[in-house]
Amino acid sequence: MAPLTHPAIKDLDGWFREISSQWPGQAMTLKVNRILYAGKSLYQDVLVFESETYGNVLVLDGVIQCTERDEFSYQEMIAHIPLASHPNPKKVLVIGGGDGGVVREVLRHECVEEVVLCDIDKELSKQYLPHMSQLLESPRVRVYVGDGFKFLADNTSTYDVIITDSSDPVGPAEALFQKPYFQLLHDALAPGGSISTQGECLWLHLPLIKSTNTMVKDIFPKVDYAFTTIPTYPSGQIGFCLASKDADRDLRTPVRKVANTKYYNEEVHRAAFALPEFGKKILETGESILPVLGAAAPKDVQPKKILLLGSGFVARPCAEYVVRNPANQLTIACRTLASSVALGEGLARTTPISLDVNDAAALEEAIGAHDVVISLIPYTYHALVIKAAIKGKTHVVTTSYVSQSMRELDEQAKEAGIVVMNEIGLDPGIDHLYAVKIIDEVHAQGGKIKSFLSYCGGLPAPEASNNPLGYKFSWSSRGVLLALLNSASYIQNSEKASIPGSELMTHAKPYFITPAYAFVAYPNRDSTPFREWYNIPEAETVIRGTLRYQGFPEFIAVLVKMGWLDGESKEWLNDSLTWGEVTQKAMGANSADEKSLVEHVASIANFPSATERSRITSGLKWIGLLSSEKVSVRGSNLLDTLCGRLETLMKYEEGERDLVMLQHKFTVAWDKNGQVEEEIITSTLEMYGTPGGHSAMAVTVGVPCGIATQLVLDGVINKPGVHAPYTKELCDPLIELLEKEGLGMVEARI
Repeated sequence: MAPLTHPAIKDLDGWFREISSQWPGQAMTLKVNRILYAGKSLYQDVLVFESETYGNVLVLDGVIQCTERDEFSYQEMIAHIPLASHPNPKKVLVIGGGDGGVVREVLRHECVEEVVLCDIDKELSKQYLPHMSQLLESPRVRVYVGDGFKFLADNTSTYDVIITDSSDPVGPAEALFQKPYFQLLHDALAPGGSISTQGECLWLHLPLIKSTNTMVKDIFPKVDYAFTTIPTYPSGQIGFCLASKDADRDLRTPVRKVANTKYYNEEVHRAAFALPEFGKKILETGESILPVLGAAAPKDVQPKKILLLGSGFVARPCAEYVVRNPANQLTIACRTLASSVALGEGLARTTPISLDVNDAAALEEAIGAHDVVISLIPYTYHALVIKAAIKGKTHVVTTSYVSQSMRELDEQAKEAGIVVMNEIGLDPGIDHLYAVKIIDEVHAQGGKIKSFLSYCGGLPAPEASNNPLGYKFSWSSRGVLLALLNSASYIQNSEKASIPGSELMTHAKPYFITPAYAFVAYPNRDSTPFREWYNIPEAETVIRGTLRYQGFPEFIAVLVKMGWLDGESKEWLNDSLTWGEVTQKAMGANSADEKSLVEHVASIANFPSATERSRITSGLKWIGLLSSEKVSVRGSNLLDTLCGRLETLMKYEEGERDLVMLQHKFTVAWDKNGQVEEEIITSTLEMYGTPGGHSAMAVTVGVPCGIATQLVLDGVINKPGVHAPYTKELCDPLIELLEKEGLGMVEARI
C-alpha cells in the first residue's frame, strides 16, 4: 500500500505548514514523522499525522485543531472558566468539540449530571486521540450528530452552561460568530446560565473580538473576555468570549476547585482575564494602540478613502494593491464583520465593517464617506451602488460588464461629476486593453482588421485537471453551469450568427494556442456590439468566447440532455431517493439500476464512438449520478443538487494551481502597393496561480481593479460618466501600470 500524502506536507522536507489567509505572512510548521490519516468527511478535509515533538496532530481544512502535547490548555480553559464560576452546573451542552476534549474536562465537575455533545461531523479522535475521546462513552454523556442551530432552537431554557468549541469564522463556522447564534445560546440557557465560546486571538483578530464583545453585550447582561496560551495555535494564544444571564455572576472568580488538571488552576483562572493593554483598550474604548505597519503618507498629502464592497477571492489582491499607496485608507465592508476582518488581515490602514447592501440608508452613508467605492459584490447590486455613489458624489470601480441598468445612470453620473469605471478585471478587462491597443496600432499604420477572435479560460493547471471534466470551481458552481446555457451571438463572414443556449456546447471546436494544451473554444455572450465598441466596422468576423480543455463540452452536453442542469423546482425531489433514482426520473428512464441508466444515457446522447461512450459513462459514475447512494438535495431542483455534488468533488485542493489563458487573434489586411497581404497577430496572457498564495484568476481580476482605482484617485481617469475601457485614452495608462505588475499580454506575428 502506497504511503499516505497530503498537500500541506511537503515531500521534500517532511514538514507540515499551516498557511492561511486568516493569519497572512506567518505559518505554524511541525516536523512530520508519518501521516496516519488523510481524507474528507462530508464537511471538511481531515488530516491526522504523528509529529516529531507534539505527538498526534488533528488538522481540519488545513488548520491545526489539537495536538497531544498542548491540547489540554485550550480544553481546560474553555470548559473550567464557565463551569468553575457557576454555583451549581448540572446540565451542560457542548457544541462542536467532536474530539471529546471539552467533554473530558466537563466531566471533572462532579455536580454535572448530563453532558450533551452536539457536532455536525464525526471525527477520528477515538482512533488517533483516544486520551481525548475516551469519556464520550460515559453514562453522563449523550452524543447528538447534527446541526447545532436546530438543536439550540429545540432546547430552550435547558442548560446551565453551553460551551461552543468552534473553528475560525470561515465558511460554515462564520455563523457561530453572529448575533442570531448568540441569541440562540441565550435562549437555550436555564436562568443564571453561562456560555463560553472560542474567541479568537488578540494578536490577530482585534476588530472581530471587539465587535463580538459589543454584540454579545446586546444580549447578555454580563460579558467578559479571557485568554490562554497554546503553542500550536496561531501566535500561540487563543481567547474566550464568556457571558452569563446572571448580571451579578463573577466569571473571573472560581467557586470550586477542579482536580487533576494540567494547565488550569484558580490562579490561572483569575489571571486569564488580565489582558495586555492593547487588548483592554480595544475592548473598553474601541481604540487600537498597536503599531500601524507600512509607509506613512507624506504630511502634505490628503488621505484618500476607499470603500471595498465584497470579500470574494479576487478582493484580496485588489486590496493589497490599493494599500500600497501610503495615502490610501481602505474600508472593507462585507455582510459579516468576520469576513471583513479576514480579508483585511495584515494589511496596513484598513478598517473592517459590517454592511448589508440591501440597507439603502446604510449603503448611502458608507459610500458617501469615501472618495471611491470598489464594488466586487454580485453585478445585480451595481446599479444600487452607483445610485448611492451619485448621491454621495463618490467615484465607482467595478470589474463587471456594464448592464443596461448601469448604462441608464450615465447622465446622472455626469451631473454628479463622478467616474464609474467598469469592466476592468481579466475578461472583461485586460482583454479590452490589448484589443484596443493592437486595433489602434493597426489602424494607425493603415491596416484593417479582417477578423478578431478572443478566447479566455480560467482552468486548473494541467497537473490539477485530474477529473473527468478537466475543470475545478474557483467561484460559484451555479454561475459556471448556468453560463453554459446562455445563448451566444457573434459576427462571422459579415453576418450575425446566434446559438441557442441548449446547443452551445455542441459548437465547441478545438482551438490551438501552443502544443502544450488541448483547448476547445466556444462563443460566449453577445460579441456583436464589439465591432462598434472596438471601432472595427471593417471586421468580417468578431467572436469573443471561452476556453476549456477538450472533453468538457461533450460531458456538459450529456448532463444537459440528462436534465441535470434544470433549475426548475421538482416536487418529487427529496433526500429519500438515491442518485440513480433521481437520474432515472430526470431522464424518464425505465429503471434506476446502473446498467439500465447507462443504456438510457447512450440512447439520448448519441455518442460518436465507443471510446467516448466509455469516457463519459465513467465520468457519470465518478460523480455518482448512477449510484445507489442517497442524494443530498439542494434548492429543490436538479441544478443546485448537482452543484452541491460537484463543489465537493471538483474544488481546488491544497497546493494546486490554476491557469489563466487569454488570447486575441487578429487577421490583419495590409495594402502593399495595391496588393492585399494578410498577417496574423496574436496577443497572449498565460499565468499560473501560486500554490499557497493567490490564484491566477484572483490576481488577473483583482490587480487591474486596484490599478483602475488608483488612477481614478490620482485623477488620471477623470471623465465623469459610466465607462468601460474601449478607448486609447482609458487603456494606455492602465496598460502602463499593468505591465509593471507583469500582467501584460505578449504579442506575436505569424
